[in-house]
Amino acid sequence: MSGTSSTLRPPADAVAPVRHPDAPAPGELLGAHYEHCFGCGGGQAHGLHLAARAGEGVKITAEFTVSAAHQGAPGLAHGGVLASALDETLGSLNWLLRTIAVTGRLETDFVRPVPVDTVLHLEAEVTAVAGRKIYSTATGRIGGPEGPVAVRADALFIEVKVDHFIDNGRQEEIQAAMNDPDQIRRARAFEVNP
Repeated sequence: MSGTSSTLRPPADAVAPVRHPDAPAPGELLGAHYEHCFGCGGGQAHGLHLAARAGEGVKITAEFTVSAAHQGAPGLAHGGVLASALDETLGSLNWLLRTIAVTGRLETDFVRPVPVDTVLHLEAEVTAVAGRKIYSTATGRIGGPEGPVAVRADALFIEVKVDHFIDNGRQEEIQAAMNDPDQIRRARAFEVNP
């Protein structure tokens, strides 16, 4: 991990993360937090459709298949799309803490090209918590979960209240999410930064 930025280095008083007792069980598929999320929602034709699973402790694994719509250079994933996959994976960690948080900083290293039709195998974990700040790290591998590292990132998430989304989101989507009759979907729509 890059780890050179002081904003991504936990302070001396940071504590180890604690998995919430109501977090999804290890191995459980997390599913989309919001149908129209570019990262995990099924309602985005060219979205990532990233599928994340809870791991042990405060870790998750995820998979994302690079499609032709995700190209930058011919036949290769766009770097911004890969950064989005890392951000979505890192943001999903907050489900294990049962904390609403948004990305404050994301530092990404692009190690090797990721071809179209490749499955990117992602692993992420929360490394420390300091007040409202949540520090985490992720890697993306190609060729399988033990394959060579293609991308990696360190991130800082900031815990926020649901008002962050209500006050700043486009009102049509906010109202639609808040009016969803499914109480679980309604709550999950605001769990992570979409």
